[in-house]
Amino acid sequence: MVKIKVLMVDDEERFRTTTAKILARKGFDTILAASGEEALEKLAEKPDVVILDVKMGGLDGHETLKLIKDKLPELPVIMLTGHGDMPGAKKALDTGAFDYLAKPCDVDLLSTKIQDAFEYATKAPYVEKLAKGIMIPLSEYTQIPLNSTVRDAIKALEESMRHLLATDRLMDTGHRSVVVVNPDNSVAGLLSPLDLVDAIRPGYLSAPKPSMADSLQYSTMFWQGLFSSRVKEIMGNPVRDIMSDAIPTIGADANLMEVANTMVTLPARRMLVREGNKDVGIVREQELFYEIAKIISSS
Repeated sequence: MVKIKVLMVDDEERFRTTTAKILARKGFDTILAASGEEALEKLAEKPDVVILDVKMGGLDGHETLKLIKDKLPELPVIMLTGHGDMPGAKKALDTGAFDYLAKPCDVDLLSTKIQDAFEYATKAPYVEKLAKGIMIPLSEYTQIPLNSTVRDAIKALEESMRHLLATDRLMDTGHRSVVVVNPDNSVAGLLSPLDLVDAIRPGYLSAPKPSMADSLQYSTMFWQGLFSSRVKEIMGNPVRDIMSDAIPTIGADANLMEVANTMVTLPARRMLVREGNKDVGIVREQELFYEIAKIISSS
């Protein structure tokens, strides 16, 4: 994989620092510029893609975009615009921007756009990846031991979320599911938000109804306060009792049609990617969606 060099231009210091950390974790090299003027100087470092905020002091994004295009017309620039700012987005595209994203934008989507811009600029044809090429590495998920409780799982997830970085322009949303691991670090299961929601439902809702009570209904008027009490009841329960433990697996070298076919026929919205005897990542339906979008954009 080619390491893409990204020039991130914004006059907010926190955003620049945040972005550098997030994109580095995504595998990009990042050059930072605090103004349009500095961005023009940093072009000497030969970035592959520019991320440019519209609103800046001094040279604004539109002025900076024009000057970049005057100097390096083939350099792709992705603009960060205000939510609903269609006139600004259209102006950026008319000036030669590769694309635009409304802020705050999701970091996974930004990463995809950077890759798309690089491939467009280098005239690189779309190369179909394997499962390991689109998976989310397990290292990006919160992980807990199999002997953990529900309380342990929530505490671990909260701790990981504190380290996620966000500004009004970029969101590092993370992954809400928690990976439950065996002592040998293989994946035992996932604890998803839906697993937790299902676990707090009273047991009688899931119990078989008497044969003569097909029309039996439960009155919700008696449920006030039940949500809170059930959460407190299950927080000490073993996570193994409520996790989704049947995660289908697929080989790291499986092609994308195999991934797609397996997801649909099982069905499954996510699968564990295994390389040899090692669990290495998770591939979700979102990753296939992004690949579909890339193929359409490049056609």
